[in-house]
Amino acid sequence: MALADNAGCAKPSEDFPFPEIIELNVGGQVYITRHPTLVSVPGSLLWEMFTQKNIRSLARDSKGRFFVDRDGFLFRYILDYMRDQQLVLPDHFPERSRLQREAEYFMLPELVKMLAPKLSKQNSLGDDPCQSDPEELSPNADATRNLTSASATLPSAVAGGPGGAVTASMGAAGTDVRRAGFITIGYRGSYTLGRDSQTDAKFRRVARIMVCGKTSLAKEVFGDTLNESRDPDRPPERYTSRYYLKFTFLEQAFDKLADAGFHMVACNSTGTCAFAHDQTDDRIWTSYTEYVFYRE
Repeated sequence: MALADNAGCAKPSEDFPFPEIIELNVGGQVYITRHPTLVSVPGSLLWEMFTQKNIRSLARDSKGRFFVDRDGFLFRYILDYMRDQQLVLPDHFPERSRLQREAEYFMLPELVKMLAPKLSKQNSLGDDPCQSDPEELSPNADATRNLTSASATLPSAVAGGPGGAVTASMGAAGTDVRRAGFITIGYRGSYTLGRDSQTDAKFRRVARIMVCGKTSLAKEVFGDTLNESRDPDRPPERYTSRYYLKFTFLEQAFDKLADAGFHMVACNSTGTCAFAHDQTDDRIWTSYTEYVFYRE
């Protein structure tokens, strides 16, 4: 099926091989835009791709869309820049350095300059709120920074000496300044119970473990196992209920929470029952369960 037919526009000619409306698959994310947008910055990678005469040299996916093997989420900002050569980012944008790398790949030097860290008069990084991976200051952040700077100025000492004792006490105090808060994890499970109640049931099939809580706490506890694709722009001190884990083992989630100092303080569950087949007595039980964890 031709891409032009899918896009609902006129078929391309030999002199103009690309349709007016172009569908892109960038890292699994689908974008639809106009051809003039993609060639609006001469010399860029997209300009080189969509001004060539040999259209067959461009990679396509199974549905005929032009494929680019880059970060599909960050490409939205690349495409926005291609439309009017302006950069507009969300507040507390955590992916600035990665977006700068994408701009370098797509050969957009002006966008690279816009994303470069700003330097103050003292040749130090300015207080740009959109630098890579920012963490908003929490009530205990100042105490944490003071402890870190104080421990850095302590003289090194041999094991068991006075300096070592002070350093150890600082490390112990550092564990006390961890931010308090709640994290709730929930999951939907199901199992089938046959006519004979003594028969082993097919227990708990967990499709996805959801995470609700403050963004910074969720990232601290679950790290790379936290899937942020559903809520990528959430600031660190804001709350979200759209995260989920990349694994489906509840015990693994409990271990991570326990290692971070959390304790379960509440749980609740709801369940429903339905017949699996009209001709049998097999029943499918489905439930939704939440566990609430708290760290002082």
